[in-house]
Amino acid sequence: MTNNSPLIEMENVSRVYQMGRVQVPALHGVNLRIQRGEFTAIVGPSGSGKTTLLNVIGCLDLPTEGTYRLQGRDVTTLSDAQLSRLRGAGVGFVFQDYSLLRRFSALRNVELPRYYARGRGDRARALGLLEQVGLAERAKHRPTELSGGEQQRVAVARALMNEPFLILADEPTGNLDSASGQELMALLRRLNEEQGLTLLIVTHDPSISAQARRIIRMRDGQVVADEAQG
Repeated sequence: MTNNSPLIEMENVSRVYQMGRVQVPALHGVNLRIQRGEFTAIVGPSGSGKTTLLNVIGCLDLPTEGTYRLQGRDVTTLSDAQLSRLRGAGVGFVFQDYSLLRRFSALRNVELPRYYARGRGDRARALGLLEQVGLAERAKHRPTELSGGEQQRVAVARALMNEPFLILADEPTGNLDSASGQELMALLRRLNEEQGLTLLIVTHDPSISAQARRIIRMRDGQVVADEAQG
């Protein structure tokens, strides 16, 4: 894969869920290309397919129809083990509810992806990442001892643990007050601008999507607009 090739390339991707005897279409014929280093927001009303699209991009789900290539690899041809390795090593996830393990310290939560990927942790890297997100002094605290904004910054540090090429964030500011949300966005922008991380964010908040350099608008499982921002 050359540097000019899209990092993400979808051709006529559809996703249909089987709910008992009923088929529920979530994506319809999505065509999408995203280059390395882009900062993109995915917006649209509830039920428009935003999270499904993010899940397919992150290989948490697979297309029912169409072709999806990530780093030039057709993900539909990969085994479950290969998909797991691709997710673990290449994609960092940030969720609205933080998804931290309450019984573990911030440090151990950040280390977890390295345990899953390599069978061992890396305390020094985890501490360095907590320092990078401004939480080195909170390394021994458990999630219940942290504010919402602090928990989400721990989640960002965890997403960076395996040096991913792609960060996917699903409503990352949804549970935060406006000040904490803007602090988180400043952190994500810095990662994109200084480290060149490709960043995709699903959001309902216009003040968040306005910070992206590209906005993909969805409705009824389709991309209805693709807009570059200054």
